[in-house]
Amino acid sequence: MFGVSLKKNRKTFLVTGGTGFIGSNICGLLVNKNYRVKIFDNNTRGSLSKIKKIKKKIKFIKGDIRNKQLLNGALKNTDAVIHLAYVNGTEYFYSKPIQVLDIAVKGIINIIEGCITNKVKELYLASSSEVYQTPNKIPTDEKEPLKIPNIFNPRYSYGAGKIITELMGIHYGKKYFKKLIIFRPHNVYGPNMGHEHVIPQFINRFKSLKGKSFKMQGTGNEIRSFIYIKDFLNAFNLILNRGKHLRVYNIGTNEKIKIKNLAYKLSKILKKKIILKKTPIAKGGTKIRIPNIKKIKKLGFMPKFYLDKGLRETLGL
Repeated sequence: MFGVSLKKNRKTFLVTGGTGFIGSNICGLLVNKNYRVKIFDNNTRGSLSKIKKIKKKIKFIKGDIRNKQLLNGALKNTDAVIHLAYVNGTEYFYSKPIQVLDIAVKGIINIIEGCITNKVKELYLASSSEVYQTPNKIPTDEKEPLKIPNIFNPRYSYGAGKIITELMGIHYGKKYFKKLIIFRPHNVYGPNMGHEHVIPQFINRFKSLKGKSFKMQGTGNEIRSFIYIKDFLNAFNLILNRGKHLRVYNIGTNEKIKIKNLAYKLSKILKKKIILKKTPIAKGGTKIRIPNIKKIKKLGFMPKFYLDKGLRETLGL
């Protein structure tokens, strides 16, 4: 635990998953806004190195979100919770669906019960674009029906866990919270993010590339949008300050790109010629997912980082 003096006249946030990529950046935002910040994380996928710049200004509590007693202790004297603790990364959806669901379901139950016990009245729940799976409408707004297309496909363990999180959040939120908001990030990227996502995977592949053969899953014609971490933080800050109770907000951009063109864009930036080698796409993948961001724009959000600029900052160029 880091030693830190917490003054009584400032709002206190508890951030679960606070040593992960998105969580650590949110904690940095909160510290910069002069909030008191506590982090609850077991560092299974996160790292204390991600919060080294703010470690003297926060309180770190090591713990598993499934440990109800430890979480209840962390929730004492807390005004608001940002719940991010989860198992992320597509490879884990397929290989560890029980763990994904266990952390998702027990986590949200413990968070809600802990908030009620400790009289925490603000809760911000991280969801995901995965709740849409293959949407009916592109770009996809927050009213799109949420789906679990096939309960036998382990890929949907992640999206199912997020849907359960949202359901519990909304219905408990009506009775027990003054402000409960759900946000659905769409492919957040930036420096020091985990290796489980497409952009860091591509970057790592380029670093170890020998020759020109560049493997990628699927045809490469799959379409996604990506949001740079600084844009994400601007959007999240607007949700904190202007977001409404029991609302759901997509956080993303409308800049879409084929995955093969993402590889070519990186190859151009890194000045490495490649020949794409396609591999079979895993069952359950979707061809296109682009968010409708009109709702978050009404709060004042406007993306500032086009993909090219964000990739260059991610690479330190």
